[in-house]
Amino acid sequence: MNEIPKAVRKSIQTMQKGEITEHFVYLNIAKNMKNPENKKILINIANQEKAHYEIWTKYLGEPATPNKFRIAWFTFLSRLLGYTFALKLMEKGEDAAKNTYEEIAKHIGEEATKIAQEEHIHETELISMLDEERLNYVGSMVLGLNDALVELTGALAGLTLALQSRTDLISLSGLITGIAASFSMAASQYLSAKADNNPNALKSALYTGVAYIITVAILIAPYLLIKNQPFVSLGTMLGCAVLIIFFFNYYISVAKGYNFKKRFFSMASISLGVAAFSFGIGFLVKLVLHIDV
Repeated sequence: MNEIPKAVRKSIQTMQKGEITEHFVYLNIAKNMKNPENKKILINIANQEKAHYEIWTKYLGEPATPNKFRIAWFTFLSRLLGYTFALKLMEKGEDAAKNTYEEIAKHIGEEATKIAQEEHIHETELISMLDEERLNYVGSMVLGLNDALVELTGALAGLTLALQSRTDLISLSGLITGIAASFSMAASQYLSAKADNNPNALKSALYTGVAYIITVAILIAPYLLIKNQPFVSLGTMLGCAVLIIFFFNYYISVAKGYNFKKRFFSMASISLGVAAFSFGIGFLVKLVLHIDV
């Protein structure tokens, strides 16, 4: 075997460490897996990662220590946001490393190509595992979250101009509006799902309602925490709305493979557009009716 160039050896060391680290990530997630078929797939992938690690070790002649922080982080993410998101995010992080397989293959032969092919199979199998309950109700979550963003950003923007000296009234009005709307939206989702003979109509309604309530709480918070500065509260609220849209769409784009930019800009444009329009309505109402609070 020819001597491996220093740059290629460094790339192999990075992959070696990654393989043994991901071996433990897959095993940790498999331990908490209830679905026996998914558990079997994860254990098989974990064993494959171990085999890849041993191949790299054979060429390097020395073992590698797994990244304990990375193991803990992805295990934690799988419990917090679901195993699909955690594993997809981890596999996504490997894309840059895969680009070096071709260069490595020039020095160690077909084994590098075989590892690259097996890594691609990992992604294919992971895609087939999208059967988590939370991902089955993405549509319900989008409905609750999007409706809350559009309605509350608009309502709060309008109220901010109309009642600008009373942040307490703005927050109270927004909170009452948000809670009432969340129950209304959840009820509508339940009736809609029931009409379609959906056996999980109640769960669908709960996901919608909970997504709505959480969004309302985050959007109202600036008006409760920042006293007597309505426009600062408004700016903070809009910033929170953009962050909610960003993180939710990032989650969905990773877990479901959707186009992040397209969905993010679409939802952000609608929410901020409605807020701007409602702000204008508040200005006209205040101007025409000559009401000062």
